[in-house]
Amino acid sequence: MAGSCANKPDEMLSQETLEALWDMRGVGLLCDGLLKTSDGGEFPVHRVVMASCSEYFRALFGSPLNNVPSTEALVLGVSKATMAAIVEFAYKRVTWVDCDNAESLLEAADYLGVMGMIKDCCDFLLSIMAPENCISIHNVAKLHNCFYLTAKAYKYLMQHFIEVSKRSEELLSLDIDEVEAILSDENLNVIKEETAWKAVVRWIEFDPANRQQHIARLLRCVRTGLVDTNFFVEKIKSHKFVSDNESCRPLVIDTLRFLHDLDVVVHNDEVPTPLFARPRIPHEVMFLIGGLTAGEPTAYMERYDTKADRWIKVEAVDPEGPRAYHKCAAIGNDIYVIGGFNGKEYFSSVRCFNAHTKKWRSVTPMHEKRCYVSVAVLDEIIYAMGGYDGRYRQNTAEKFDHRTNQWTMIAPMDMQRSDACATTHDGYVYVTGGFSGSECLISAERYHPTANQWTTVSHMWFRRSGVGCIGFRNCVYVIGGFNGATRLASAEKYNPETNMWTRLPDMHTPRSNFAVAIIDNLVFAIGGFNGESAINLTECYDPTTDQWYEATDISESRAGFAACGISGLPDISEYVYHSRDKLMEEKRQKMLDILKHRTRHVNRDDKNA
Repeated sequence: MAGSCANKPDEMLSQETLEALWDMRGVGLLCDGLLKTSDGGEFPVHRVVMASCSEYFRALFGSPLNNVPSTEALVLGVSKATMAAIVEFAYKRVTWVDCDNAESLLEAADYLGVMGMIKDCCDFLLSIMAPENCISIHNVAKLHNCFYLTAKAYKYLMQHFIEVSKRSEELLSLDIDEVEAILSDENLNVIKEETAWKAVVRWIEFDPANRQQHIARLLRCVRTGLVDTNFFVEKIKSHKFVSDNESCRPLVIDTLRFLHDLDVVVHNDEVPTPLFARPRIPHEVMFLIGGLTAGEPTAYMERYDTKADRWIKVEAVDPEGPRAYHKCAAIGNDIYVIGGFNGKEYFSSVRCFNAHTKKWRSVTPMHEKRCYVSVAVLDEIIYAMGGYDGRYRQNTAEKFDHRTNQWTMIAPMDMQRSDACATTHDGYVYVTGGFSGSECLISAERYHPTANQWTTVSHMWFRRSGVGCIGFRNCVYVIGGFNGATRLASAEKYNPETNMWTRLPDMHTPRSNFAVAIIDNLVFAIGGFNGESAINLTECYDPTTDQWYEATDISESRAGFAACGISGLPDISEYVYHSRDKLMEEKRQKMLDILKHRTRHVNRDDKNA
C-alpha cells in the first residue's frame, strides 16, 4: 500500500470530506456520476471527488454537452479491477499497490492523469528496486514519463551493475542499442573492467546465432586498456567471439600496445589517453581531512578518485582551523570530524562537512574532550570511544544521533584506550589496541548497543597503538601501529565466529597513526608515521589475491589524520579527477623523469670513474 499526502494546496476537497463521501458512496447516497469499463465494471461516484484527483475526470464530468454536464462515461483501456483502485484512491488518497498490479496501475494513472497515484506507484517501484528488476522498472518509468523514477532506476542500474550483470535476466532481453548504451556509459560502476566483458559474453551467449555479429561493437564498450594483461590475452583476445572476428583486430592490437606501454615509449609528442583506457567515473570518493604536516596540525583536505588513482586537493577546508588525531564518520553526504587537537587545545567539538553543499557547520559537542579518539558508525549512530583529554586516557564512550543532534553517554569500555581504532561489524562496535597510559595494548573489545555492554574478545597477535582497524568481508581487520618499540607493517584479521585472529601479509611500509578505508573492495593504508617522519606512501590490500599493492601517494606527508568514503554523491563529477584524457601523458612524463634521473646517475658515475 502507498499513500499520498492529504490536504495539499491544489486539492479541491479535504480528507475529512472525502472520508464522508466514501461512506456515502458505499450506500449509494447522492452519487451523481457513473463510470463504466469495457469488461463490465460499473462505479457510481460523486463527480466532484473524481474531478478533484484528475484533470481527465475534471474534463470528463465538467464539460457540458448541450448545457447538460456528463453523468455517465465509459473509460476505455482500463480494467474493472484497476478502475476500482482508481476510484478508491480518489476517495481515500491511498493506492493499494503491489508487485502484481503496479505496472497496470501506473499505466492507467498516467493515462487518466491521476498524479497522486502515479507518485504512489513510483514510490512503490522504487522501494522494491533490485538488480533483477531495475531494468524493467526503468523502462516502465520511461514509457510513462516518470522522469524521477527513470533517473533513479538508471542510477541504480549503473551503481549496482556488478550484481545486475550476474543476476538480471532482463539484461539478456535488451537489444544491441540498449546494451551498448549501458556498457559504454562512463558512470558504469565496475570495480574491474572484466565485469563489463563478462556481461558482453553473457548477453551474446543468450542468442549467439543472432548476437555474435555485434562482438566488435560491444568490445569497444569495454575499457580494455584497464583490464589485467593476462586476463586480456587469455580471456578476451583468445575468446572465440573475438579471435574469429576480423573487426576486433584493430582494438586488440591497440590494447596490446597500450598494456605493454609501447605508445608511451616510442612517442616524443604528447600522448592522449584513448577512450578504451580512460577510467570511468567512480561512485565513491574518499576524503582525507587534517592531520600533522611537518609537525604542525593542518586543515588540509584532499579526495581520492579510485578509478583514476589520483588525489585532488579540496578547497573547502574547515574555516575554524586545523586539527589532528581526530576521526571522521560519514552519514549520507555529511562527514563528521570528531575530537582531536590543534596543537594547543584538546577538542570535544564536532564539525560537519557536507560534501554536496561544500559547507561546514558545527554540531553538538561531545560530553568529553577526546584526542586520539576511536570512532565508528552503526545504523547511522556515531560512537566515540576513549581518547585523551589532555590529562587522562579515557575508557568512557558516547554516541551521537544526527537526527536529534544529541550525544548520550554509554557504558564505559573495559580498558582505558587512547590512540586505538574502532569499526563496526554484524551489529557490534569493535575497538582494537591503543595506549592505556602505561603500555600499548594487545586487547580488543566489542560493544552490543541493545545490551549497552562491552565484552572482551581474544587478544591480537601484536600490541598496537596508532593502529588502523576496519570491518570487511565478515572479519575485523587491524593493520600496522606501534608496539612500544617499533612501527609495525604487520596485519591480521579477527573472525567473530571462531573468536580467533589470523595473520595477513605485511604491508610494504611500517606505519602508525595513518588512515585506513575501504574503496572498491580494497583496504587502503594511507600516510602515517614510519618511526622517523610522516610519510605520504599509500598501499592497498586485495583479499582476493592476499597481497598488498602500491597506490598513488597522497599529496603531502602527514600523520594523525582521518579518512572516510562517501558513495552516491549527486554531484560526484565535481570531485573526480578531470584530466582523465591526460593520464597517459602524465605516465609518459614520469617515465621521462625516471630516464633523465638514470642518465644523470650514469653520467655522474662515469665522471667519478
